[in-house]
Formats: sequence, C-alpha cells, structure tokens
Amino acid sequence: MAIPLREYWQLLVVYLRPQRGRVGVLALALFASIGLQLALPQILRRFIDDAVGGAAAGTLTRLALLFIAIALSNQVFVAWAKYLGETIGWTATNALRTDLAEHCLGLDQSFHKERTPGEMVERIDGDVNLLATFFSQFAIDLLGNGVLIIGTLALLFREDSRVGLALTLFALLGLALLLWLREIAVPSQMAYREESAHFFGFLGERLGGTEDIRAAGAVAHTGGRFTAHLRSWWPTARRAYLASIATWIVTLTTFAIGNIVAFAVGLALFRAGAITIGTVYLIFSYTELLRRPMERIRTQLQDLQKAGAGIVRTRELFALRSRLVDGPGTPLPPGALSVEFAGVTFGYEADEPVLRAIDFRLGAGETLALLGRTGGGKTTIARLLARLYDPTVGEVRLGGVRANDATLAELRGRVGVVTQDVQLFGGTVRENLTFFDPTVPEERLWATLDALGLADWARGLPAGLDTELAPDGGGLSAGEAQLLAFARVFLRDPGLVILDEASSRLDPATEALLDRAIAAVLRDRTGVIIAHRLDTVRSADRVLILDGGEIVEWGERVALAADPASRYSRLLLADKAGEGVLA
Repeated sequence: MAIPLREYWQLLVVYLRPQRGRVGVLALALFASIGLQLALPQILRRFIDDAVGGAAAGTLTRLALLFIAIALSNQVFVAWAKYLGETIGWTATNALRTDLAEHCLGLDQSFHKERTPGEMVERIDGDVNLLATFFSQFAIDLLGNGVLIIGTLALLFREDSRVGLALTLFALLGLALLLWLREIAVPSQMAYREESAHFFGFLGERLGGTEDIRAAGAVAHTGGRFTAHLRSWWPTARRAYLASIATWIVTLTTFAIGNIVAFAVGLALFRAGAITIGTVYLIFSYTELLRRPMERIRTQLQDLQKAGAGIVRTRELFALRSRLVDGPGTPLPPGALSVEFAGVTFGYEADEPVLRAIDFRLGAGETLALLGRTGGGKTTIARLLARLYDPTVGEVRLGGVRANDATLAELRGRVGVVTQDVQLFGGTVRENLTFFDPTVPEERLWATLDALGLADWARGLPAGLDTELAPDGGGLSAGEAQLLAFARVFLRDPGLVILDEASSRLDPATEALLDRAIAAVLRDRTGVIIAHRLDTVRSADRVLILDGGEIVEWGERVALAADPASRYSRLLLADKAGEGVLA
C-alpha cells in the first residue's frame, strides 16, 4: 500500500511545529556537517598533489592540521545533531502516544470490549515506536542527505563533466531502485505489526490470568495457543525481514557498481593526463561520500516503510469514532437526580437483547434496590445510567433530561459508580482519591473522609494520605480499597450514586465503616444499589426485580416486604433461611 506523501507531511507538521526552534537548530547542525564533509576531500586532494609535487613539510603539516580540525568539528556537529534528533523524536512520539490514549479513552465501551489490553499497548506504544526516527531525523536528514548528494555531484561536475555525468547516472539509478523497493515493502510491514498486536494481546491476557490457568489445568492448552500465535506471526515477520534485506542487498550492489565507475573514469582520465593523482583520489572519495548519504536514504526508506505501517495503523485508530455522540449540552439540574427509563431495550449484540421494554421512574433523592439473578441485566442498567452505552430503543432520563442531551463530561461527573472491582493505580492514597488532580485542597479531602467516617482509617495508614500503593491496590485489603472508592465518589459530589455489588468484598472489620459510608454517600442523593445480599438494601425506598431482562416486580420496598405474595417478600424469607436465590 502506497502512503500518500501528505500523510507523512501532516503528521510531521502537527507534532514538530511545537518544537520548531529545536528543529531549526538541528537543521543548522546537519547543514554545517554537510559543508565540512564536502571540504575534507578537497584538503586531501591538495595534500596528495602537494606531497607528490615535493611541497615543504610545513605546508603539508598545515594541511594535515586543517584536515584534523575540520574532521573533529564535523564529529561535534554530528553528535549534536544526534542528541537533538533523539530529543525531538521522544517529545513527538510521547505527544502522539498521549493523543492516541486520549482518543481511545473517549471511544465507547464496545470498542474496549472487543480489544485486549495487550493489543492496545501494542497499538499505542508499539506502532508509535516505529515513528521515533521518522520524527527525529527523517525530514531534515533526508533533505540534508539530498543536499549532500547534489553538492557532491556539483563538485564532481566542476572537476570534469564526464565524471559528474557518470556518477550522476549512478546516483539516479540507485535512488530509483530504492524508491521502487519502498513501494513493495510497506504492506509486509503492516501485516507484521498487525500480527504483533494480536500476539501481545494474547500474551497480556494470559499473563494476567496465570493463576486461573494453572488452577484449571489449562497450561498445556495455553502453550498450544501460544505456539499457534508464533506460527502465524513467523511468516509475516519473515516477509517483512526479506523486504528490508532486499533494500540492503540492492544498495550494496549499486555501490559496487559506483566504485567500478569511479575507478574506471578516474583511471582513464589520469592516463590521458586530464587529472592529477590527487584528483583521482578526490573522485574516489566523493564516490564514497555519495555512498554514505545514499545508505542513509536507504536506511531512512526502511524506517519510512516501518513508519508507513505505523502511520496507517495510527490513522485507522484515530479514524474510529465512538458510537456515543456527545450531547448538545442541556444542563442537568443541581442536587439529586431523578431516574427514568422509558421503553428501554438494549443488547450488546444486535440480535441478543439484554433488557426488554424497561419502564420505571425513581424520584430525586430516592434509593432503588435493583435485584435479580446473575445475568438478568442489573449491571447493564448501571452502564446505561453512566452512559457507557446508549439504549437500542427508548430513552434514559436523568433529572428530566435525556441522557443523550447532556454532555458526556457533565453526565459522568454527576453519576458516581462504585463496583466490587475497584481500580486503583500505582501512586499514593491521595492520588488515588483525587485521580491525580493536585488542585484538590487538603481540607476537602479530610472533610470527605470525616463525613464518611474514614478519617481514623486514613490516619492509621503507614504514611496517611501519602501512603504509596502498588498498582492494583497492593497494600490495601479488598475492604479498604472499597472504602477508598466510596471516598473517591463522595469527593465528586454526584447527584446519582450507583453501588454495583459494592459491599460483596468487604471483610467484617470494615463492614461497620461501610454502613456509615453508604449512608453518607446516599444522603441527599439518588441511589441505585445492585446487591445479592438483601441486608444491604434494607434502607432502599423502592425495589425493582429483573428476570431475563424484564421487570418482574416494582414497588415501594416497605409495601412489597409486607405483601407475602410479592417476590421481594419471598426473597426476604429465603434470605433468612440461608438460601441463595439471587445468585
């Protein structure tokens, strides 16, 4: 697949424009190095001719010292350019990674459901790594090497037009072959990157489930799948490698022809008395000088092949759009939010509805107990309330406003969710509470913890709020992590709080803290509590029971509890008898 030049150019402009000053200095360093490289053969030609002609030792010494000074200066400029190029490349690729990560985080939940974390790491980090050299040196270095080739050929023409013509033809032939190889190599690089993403997605998923794989005796099966992925990966890796090596072989062959041309022309002109022995060396030296920029261009074209694959896959990722269209911005009312489902039908797959014709209304400040068997659609209702998905049919309203009319940022800022699987991050307790927002005042943090009855717990941590947590909450028990999640939600002051099995992992030592935390979080807010344990919903105002994605019972909790014919009443009796009827 040929990538249009504008694709490369647009990417360069976007991510190098903020560094234009640094790019300008890099250009100066590269062009200074080009000038010095062109001067060195001229000094050597003069040295050889003067030595053959019997020049004085002082003259030869001065020429030698001048050559050494220019050669050392050239190395200084080369090292400086390398440093600047690496800095530019890292800055640009980090900016691109950030943009890709933000874009993917803005996509709807169905996108993330279809892709493993390992695959996403490879797409966001692996593909962008291919562009590091492209950003750091490609445009300026390619231009610089082009100028070096043109300058070298111009100086050869000045020496003798026959030499200039012969080596110009050689350079054009070599560059034409390299450009042709580039056109056929990009598809193999793209296929390689695609297989790489699948492999690392599989690997990341299996490494995360090592304990379950061993417990289930599935090690051999996993090893077989691992081998199958490698077998699928190997042919694409081989094709990508062969495409790259073909460019290298053609380059070596072309340079061998160039050396033959240089020696043949130089020998013929020397025998004819048209040039000196120093000029013969000059011709050979400039031929070698042509070799270096052509090799660099060959390497850059290989990098461009890889960059082309990275650009295509990056562009494909940027082209994906969330199925959730941001609302026009109808503001949600302040305070507690009422909840209304109007004829809502929804399925993760088009032909498999999870919810069917759901209708109910929960008043502002009321608490709903959402009950039912596993797979009945309880968590799906929570996801629709947080607008992780949109209904297939019907409407969800919060505070009388269609969820689709509010902006996603405002809606998710007003809806707080606590699940049984709390996601914590490597960092301090403070950073996990504030989601790494350093602007949250210390006083507000402690006021929140006080209101939830968690201040003593926080002070009891080894370093208080500055206690470091390992990734995934290492250092906290499941109960403590759950309490931290309550504080995180309370800090946002939402109008609707959803507790999805939020008490299922709490240990007895923190259960008393949980009861106080739930009461504080739900005070003056609308609440939806999804639970298997009925003792956690005894303070609810209303009960909704789902079965097979349909509402089978709805009403006030007190009235349903007093009605022996109601499902809720039977669930209470079964709960007292220790029967797990909700599981």
